[in-house]
Amino acid sequence: MEAIDIHKDKKKKSFSPTRRIAFSFFMVIIIGSLLLSLSISNQGTVIPYLDHLFIATSATCVTGLVPVVVSEQYSVFGQLVILSLIQIGGLGFLTLLNMMLVAFKRKLSYTNKIIMQEALNQTSMRAMSIYIKRVIKYTIVFELLGALFLSFVFIPEFGLIKGIYYSLFHSISAFCNAGFDILGANSLMNYHSDVLVNLVISALIIAGGLGFVVWVDLRMAWQHYKDNFKVFKLRKFITSLSLHTKIVFLITIFLLISGTVIILGLEFDNMKTLGTMPWPKKILASFFQSTTLRTAGFATVDIGALHVSTKLIMSMFMFVGGSPAGTAGGIKTVTFAIMLLYIHSLVIGSDRIKLMKRSISDQVVKRSLTIAMVSFFICIIGLIVLAVSEVIPFIDLVFEVFSAFATVGLTAGVTPLLTSVGKIVIIILMYIGRIGPITMVLIFAKRYNQMKGKDIVYPEANVLIG
Repeated sequence: MEAIDIHKDKKKKSFSPTRRIAFSFFMVIIIGSLLLSLSISNQGTVIPYLDHLFIATSATCVTGLVPVVVSEQYSVFGQLVILSLIQIGGLGFLTLLNMMLVAFKRKLSYTNKIIMQEALNQTSMRAMSIYIKRVIKYTIVFELLGALFLSFVFIPEFGLIKGIYYSLFHSISAFCNAGFDILGANSLMNYHSDVLVNLVISALIIAGGLGFVVWVDLRMAWQHYKDNFKVFKLRKFITSLSLHTKIVFLITIFLLISGTVIILGLEFDNMKTLGTMPWPKKILASFFQSTTLRTAGFATVDIGALHVSTKLIMSMFMFVGGSPAGTAGGIKTVTFAIMLLYIHSLVIGSDRIKLMKRSISDQVVKRSLTIAMVSFFICIIGLIVLAVSEVIPFIDLVFEVFSAFATVGLTAGVTPLLTSVGKIVIIILMYIGRIGPITMVLIFAKRYNQMKGKDIVYPEANVLIG
């Protein structure tokens, strides 16, 4: 009996927080796909289960890639299933589950706190319940505010009930960086000149992409500043923010501005995208496309008609993605910043990465480089498989792969053209991109380490590189 109990305990221990996170997403996807395959969820023609699985994965992984037009294929019930998957996927199933425990004033167990620490990318388990409450509050506030502003456009156009529904759906989809819409096959192209829709959707994308850690830090810094100073001074307020928040804002602003300028410069004379628009609308459309590269997936221009150079650069921007502990995907802005700082330190011959009178630990640098390399390697494998299985222009496959892995959801119009093999590859890329490449590696690495035993330290050796 003791041997059996020990064996059970080992099994429980082996089911680590990283595995629970991965498993929770997997189960949500399966349940979602089964619900979407029900007759009550569909109003269009019968489609294969693989397409339902694809859409469930895309919604749960907050991507936005779809092989069919959602508004034409699914009934209101089916659309609500997709919306639920988006909300669950945006915050994480385990996060929502623990939110419910907190809401009903149930104490979080030590195991749950460890899982939440992994899911929310936190470095400490202290005050986890308070943090979860703030996540709930910020999510509700942003999504309701977004819906309120969008209703000024959608209610006059679609009527009261449908207008409110459309406003809520697209607000949740934008804040969760999902990119799903129920407006038809043209996404938001019909609203390319609507300033309110463009700015509200962009604001929601940025708010979700910045990460909850940033919003908590802003709140705490403001509270500290308000309690200690009578006159507001921007410089003092900025200095009170954490280094993480400063990096996130700097890189996000840099990516948004540079993305806008590059898209505007490359597409300003393309008659199929920005060419026919006046300058103010060109700038607005360029900014929106740059914002949606933060892993949102909405589009106000025809992505398939973009120049090859634009698609390639946009793929790079998508690979970076949003910020940690948020609803966005990609390798994350902070990872990108650490990589740039590491290269800079090598150029100047410094042994340490320094920024704003702070040093970045070697462990953070190693983790950043690992995330980037593993992510790129996964994308390359996916691209090779698609290049063999699909008869689609290579640049469009590159765009699709990076869009799927970074959970962006933009497509050059090739998603409905994918074969069964191609759809399975994209499903896997979306799943890995949502749970994180490091999580996926740890799932197998821990098992390998347990089989192999403890690490053995060998003498160092010098090798030639470069």
